[in-house]
Amino acid sequence: MKITFINPPQTNSKYKFIGVVAPPLGIAYMAAVLEENNFDVSVIDASAMDMTWEALEEEIGENSPELVAITALTPTIEQALKTAQLVKKVCPDTVVVMGGYHPTFNYQELLEKDFVDIVTIGEGEYTMLELAKTLENDGDLTEVKGIAFGNVVTPPRPLITDLDSLPFPALHLLPMDHYRLLNMKTNVATMITSRGCPMQCSFCASAALHGPKMRLRSPEKIVDEMEYLIKEYGVETIAFMDDTFTLYSKRVKQICAEIKKRNMNVFWGCTARVDTLSEEVLKEMREAGCITIFMGVESADQQVLDQVNKKTTVDKIKHAFEVSRKEKIRTIASVVLGMPGDTKESMGRTIKFVQELKPSYAIFSLATPYPGTRFYQQMKEKNLIKVKDWSKYTLISPIIDTMECSLEELRKIQSNAFRKFYLRPRYILSQVWMDGPILLKTLVAVIRKVA
Repeated sequence: MKITFINPPQTNSKYKFIGVVAPPLGIAYMAAVLEENNFDVSVIDASAMDMTWEALEEEIGENSPELVAITALTPTIEQALKTAQLVKKVCPDTVVVMGGYHPTFNYQELLEKDFVDIVTIGEGEYTMLELAKTLENDGDLTEVKGIAFGNVVTPPRPLITDLDSLPFPALHLLPMDHYRLLNMKTNVATMITSRGCPMQCSFCASAALHGPKMRLRSPEKIVDEMEYLIKEYGVETIAFMDDTFTLYSKRVKQICAEIKKRNMNVFWGCTARVDTLSEEVLKEMREAGCITIFMGVESADQQVLDQVNKKTTVDKIKHAFEVSRKEKIRTIASVVLGMPGDTKESMGRTIKFVQELKPSYAIFSLATPYPGTRFYQQMKEKNLIKVKDWSKYTLISPIIDTMECSLEELRKIQSNAFRKFYLRPRYILSQVWMDGPILLKTLVAVIRKVA
């Protein structure tokens, strides 16, 4: 069976807005599992390739696959559906499968379309493998766990407990020279070292899909993959995409020790919870090559932090940025504006608070209730969701009402937050010595954003 994975054109992606185009790890993992089982697999990353719909149509026709699997996020679901229509136009007998965060939680909506045959629910590696084998052998689809088709929803597939058993992502099927950071071509790769998160913040779609139990890869296997990326693809920087890389400090130290043991010359960045960072851990991380940490600040209002189940405090946020700065590790502060209960005054405090934290960069997102999260369910029950167009769910467009702000006022507050942070003379002078070219790219993106 000939199988093609498609990452659809994503012209309105928030990641493309800030100049980040990363390899689609989900597709690469599924492709690797299928290749390991002797299937003929190809990948079309139409987003990274900046493909037109005409070029995509031609590529699909040349591949003539028997099975097409299309990945979709909430803001890109319309592009995914358009891709599915295109597949059926070019290859009417091809089986079209959709998977990813949005399809997992909205499969009924998608199955109403006559150009979507099957939806995978949850983690896709072994679901796609079983599905491909079943289709190839004209088997019974009701026996495949973790899918929906017609009026049938099969039992859920258990989450993958042994992540070390997965092959490395099939990066050789991807256009590796088309991935970039801040619109610059760099030798950057992405990795995951775990799945799941026990913290379960109410707004997190990733935690909703991957579950509350953290499943861990071994430090040896992680560093094996890092070495593979360096040797095969000349990678110089690696971004760990885990929900929270630093949750278990002992494990972080083990990974760092393994990197140092092998004398690896590589830089890396990761996500972190503010309550997991100590000077001791950060020192180990820096010595092992860590240069950037992404931290969820969310708000300066303790009530808002408690409301979204963040399970942290304002003081812990301050401490995390202080010790990171002491260890000379760059920081990215992620903030959410426009949560229910937010006022103009409280958002103003949060914007000022971020400046006081002195992060290297800051991202000011607008509260966005993604399907599958508790936050979405809460907002839906309270009738606070004012925008139904999924393409607007980018963290850039306002979606929900707040106590005293209209959607347009929220948009202005967000624009003002970016201006106040990035266009400060002191900020520009303090950063330019370390990140001159990157800073320039960031400023250009911000100015375009707020214009």
